[in-house]
Amino acid sequence: MKKPQFIVAIIAIISCVVIYFFVPRTKKAESSQPENNPASATVSTQSLLDGAKTALTANQKITLLSIENQLVKSKSKADSLKNFTQLAQFWADSAHRVEPYLYYTYSAALLENSEKSLTFAAQQLIDNLTTPDAPPAMLNWIAVNAKALLEKALVINPNNDSAKINLGACYLFGNISDNPMQGILKVKEVVDKNPQNIYGQLILGLGGKKSGQYPKAIERFNTILKLDPNNIEAMVNLAECYELTDQKALAIDWYTKMKTLVKNPNAKEAIDKRIKELKK
Repeated sequence: MKKPQFIVAIIAIISCVVIYFFVPRTKKAESSQPENNPASATVSTQSLLDGAKTALTANQKITLLSIENQLVKSKSKADSLKNFTQLAQFWADSAHRVEPYLYYTYSAALLENSEKSLTFAAQQLIDNLTTPDAPPAMLNWIAVNAKALLEKALVINPNNDSAKINLGACYLFGNISDNPMQGILKVKEVVDKNPQNIYGQLILGLGGKKSGQYPKAIERFNTILKLDPNNIEAMVNLAECYELTDQKALAIDWYTKMKTLVKNPNAKEAIDKRIKELKK
């Protein structure tokens, strides 16, 4: 198992919270211009929806068509919001496809236009933005849509630190700018003000790891673990950074500590396997 796959598998098994790991993805997204950002090469929303529909059963297609028809016929904001929510639930609960779920959650949030709905939908997108094996075009689609939501949320509440961090994450991981410093500065604005902001430290750590700045990433993950000693995501990323800098003994130490915290037998087995590989 390659290291990025190992990281994804461990976090997925342990946390069981990020929808990207558990909902089947489209096999191959068609390349085209995005609806929200014509200047960037990415997948289109329509190609994602069309691709997801091909995997539906006959009964699922009938159910989906019924909801879509209700949306077309809706005559009020309340009705449209209800239909968008039903579509999001259909794709999450019945069809188990992440991209349409994210899109309709995004659409409902734009329509409702409250800080709570906008930040919730944005977080659903951002939770799928830092996966190591996600296609760049898909990351761009996620980031473009999350950015639209977060900018609206920050108009409503300019002091929303989580929204600022997530907006920075869009620049760091979403290929929406040639200057990733835009993202770093947005996150650092929050973290410099409050070094105990664990989420901000995590995003900066993941950004450092992605760009190959492993010493900086290690520093961020260690900061998190001083604040939250049982933070599994920080542990697994810290251990991988130690691997990538050929500090195998430290990597083994952190994988061993992590193993004592997890209850899932599959996660324990994966960690044991990784430790054995590092000891060879």
